[in-house]
This record gives sequence, structure tokens and C-alpha cells, in this order.
Amino acid sequence: MRSNSGPLPVRLPMIVAAFLAMSVSGYWNANLHAKGKKNQVDPNDVTYRLFQLLDDSKGGKLDDLYVLGDTYQDPSKPGEELVHIFKVEYNKSSVFGKLRIYVRSVAKMTPQQLSTYTLQQIFDFGETDMEKFVKTEPGEFGKTGDLYLRPNPNGTLETAPVTDETRKHYETYVSQYILPALQKK
Repeated sequence: MRSNSGPLPVRLPMIVAAFLAMSVSGYWNANLHAKGKKNQVDPNDVTYRLFQLLDDSKGGKLDDLYVLGDTYQDPSKPGEELVHIFKVEYNKSSVFGKLRIYVRSVAKMTPQQLSTYTLQQIFDFGETDMEKFVKTEPGEFGKTGDLYLRPNPNGTLETAPVTDETRKHYETYVSQYILPALQKK
């Protein structure tokens, strides 16, 4: 009995091509499935909630939002109170660094000063950034693509390690100050 499909050397390229097609197809399906699982984020995640709010209410873009934060004691001058002030920028279409949060510190202000100056002016009084958080995707702060910057002795921001304290600060700033400020508007 003779096969109509020809000798083995002629059929080999077709067999290899079919095998490669099935392998590549399986590879892509497995990767797509893995990506789908990897991108699942808790809907209660502060970054996820912030991104959703900005996408829904601001069309995925926020140039400059200024938010007054918490009051705290100046560690270098006991008894002097300072206030954190935040500048928030967001761009959904940015591949890297969709969210940027700049943190500055100013002396505690009187109610009259708060009514006289805009939040942008108060932010500018701070002059130098104490911290900067850069977030690319929802999820815990410190994932791949996230950056945390602190000033070096010259005052220039440079990359710093993300610690548990850093994560706590980020979550507190977003959940207690930035999200509520956006929800008021």
C-alpha cells in the first residue's frame, strides 16, 4: 500500500509547521491566561479606587490637584507643627508613571492664611519635595514600575527603597486625603 501524501522528507516541513503552529498557539493562550490572573487587583485597593475615580470623573487625566494633608511635629524642631501638602498628577494613557504624587511640607497655617492663599501657592511655599510616589498599575505600592523618591543631601530627589513604612504613607495619603478631596469635587 502506497500513501498519497508523498515521501517523509516532503511531509516533514508540513509536520514541523503544524507542530510550531500548535505550540505557539498554546504558548499565547497560556500567557494571556496568566496575564489575566496577574492583573486581577482587589477592588478595595487604594490605587485601583483612585484610578477608577479619575478615569470616570476626569476622563483619565488630571494635571494638578493640590490637597492639604495631615499635621505633624517637626522632628528637627520639637514643638513646631508642619503640614503635608500634595500635588497629584494622573494620565491614564501614560505607559509608565500614570500617577505622580509630590509631597511637600509647610508650616502650619492659620485659618486666615488658608483662606488667603490657594493650595497651589501653599504647595509652592514648601519649595522642595520631601517625597515623590510614582505609580504605574493598581496594587500594593512597590510593584514593578513603581518608584519612590526622597531628597539626597543636596535636596535633589533620587530613587529610594520601598519599605513597609513607605507603603503605609502612600496608602494613608491616597485613602485619607487624595481620594476624599476628589470625591468632594
